[in-house]
Amino acid sequence: MNKHWYKKAVIYSLDVEDFMDADGDGVGDFQGLIERIPYLSALGIDCIWLLPFYGSPNKDDGYDVSNYFEVDERLGNLGDFAEFVDAATKAGIRILVDLVINHTSVKHPWFIEASKDKASKYRNFYIWADEKPADDGKHAIFGPDQGYSNWEYSRKTKQWYYHTFYNDQPDLNMTNPGVQEEVFRIINFWLKLGIAGFRVDAAPHIIRQKGNQKFDGDPHDIFRKIRQFVSERNPEAVLLAEVNVKPNQYSHFFGDDDQMHMLFNFYVNNYTFLAFAQEKATPLLKALSHLPTLSYNQQMANFLRNHDELNLGQLTDKEREEVFEVFAPDEGMRIFDRGIRRRLAPMLQNDRKKLELAYSLLLTLPGTPVFRYGQELGMGEALSKEGRGSVRTVMQWHGGKNGGFSKADSENLIEDIITKGPYGYKKVNAKAESLDANSLLNWMMRAIRIRKQLSEIGDANFKIIEADSDSVMAIKYESAHACALILHNFSGNDVHVKIEMEDINGYLEVFSNESYEEFNPKKTIQLSAFGYRWMQKRELFD
Repeated sequence: MNKHWYKKAVIYSLDVEDFMDADGDGVGDFQGLIERIPYLSALGIDCIWLLPFYGSPNKDDGYDVSNYFEVDERLGNLGDFAEFVDAATKAGIRILVDLVINHTSVKHPWFIEASKDKASKYRNFYIWADEKPADDGKHAIFGPDQGYSNWEYSRKTKQWYYHTFYNDQPDLNMTNPGVQEEVFRIINFWLKLGIAGFRVDAAPHIIRQKGNQKFDGDPHDIFRKIRQFVSERNPEAVLLAEVNVKPNQYSHFFGDDDQMHMLFNFYVNNYTFLAFAQEKATPLLKALSHLPTLSYNQQMANFLRNHDELNLGQLTDKEREEVFEVFAPDEGMRIFDRGIRRRLAPMLQNDRKKLELAYSLLLTLPGTPVFRYGQELGMGEALSKEGRGSVRTVMQWHGGKNGGFSKADSENLIEDIITKGPYGYKKVNAKAESLDANSLLNWMMRAIRIRKQLSEIGDANFKIIEADSDSVMAIKYESAHACALILHNFSGNDVHVKIEMEDINGYLEVFSNESYEEFNPKKTIQLSAFGYRWMQKRELFD
């Protein structure tokens, strides 16, 4: 048994419909994903997080679920899913799936029945009000895209129903024991199909007070029940929660090792981009200093970009504008007044030094790294698409028709493929990069492989090491068997830096952006522009 596998894992996020189309209808599917498992295995990832693939009208990229117990027929069927899990497991890759229980689609049978009749047994599965509350819109996540409102009128029963997200995504009433039982049914169903856990969507909203609903006791008890239910059925299964809160609230969702195993680190993500914008390590160092000390069972999940906008909501208005000015200077690159709808490579001007710095940082921050499909290639964006669709273009496999994603006619593709410019599929694709020893893809494979040799990064507590340059971040990890010292230079200038560390002797460089002089603790440490150096104690190699 390996209950702590997630602490040493590298996670890869993908949307089945955008990854690989096997049957030629223009939509990615599970059979296509099975074909690409050797690629993912060679990349070195340990876990795939699948975005929603359930029955859905797909008004919100599958996060509007109409049937939790089936696979979207465009992507295959349950047999295809089981075959995929089996193939991934044989390749040493675990599977996480999205647990979307804050809301359903208006097309879900529960809501269809609930909206027909106030006496329906499903009526209390949702949250209703006779009149729209005065504080409407306080939690309207998509702002103008949902009319700055959390309430939608239902003509059939002449009441308003609550929705955190779009108006065709009514929120479930998690105080209802009947809803909780259905959640356990959903969890049990997918665990039996061999998955390794769940990414819990919109976790804070699940337990938030909405309308007239009232939790009996601590709202977090629902997460405790889910943790217990999952652990009893698979002790190795994990819960990775989407929790965009301040660090002083992380403990509320970890609990006493009885709620979530992992939390996405939105706070550090925000200040990472502020550090990139300022070309200074200071903002990120400050953010890291605010992180709580975690128990061995608890872990942060770090990311640079995901399937949504780069949500900068944790920055001050001034800090956010600073990041906007550097990475989203045009209004069309921004969304929801708080975010950036761009992929990382174009944000960093496709500068190889900056990209390596960013991914080196992601692989060595305290916690578990989470990559988004195509990042390993340096894929671009399609700003001509509306909203967050700009970062949801299809995977680019080779320079042939449709980038190798599908044999369908291009007008039948589920999402656009980038055809022109520096990010077009003829220039940026997996096949071409696999044949180029100096490509970003091959760099990424090496970086992931070496990161796995530094298991103390995911396993041990971290310590910030004082450096005499505000552009340099030095961080140390120390376990019972090994120590790692990681340095990053956020500036475009070469630096020579001194660090304050007592046990500085005995380190050997294992990975860096270029060949440096042998590390000598009596001298200053050299880092070139946007440079990085990973070092370990020599005892590891004795």
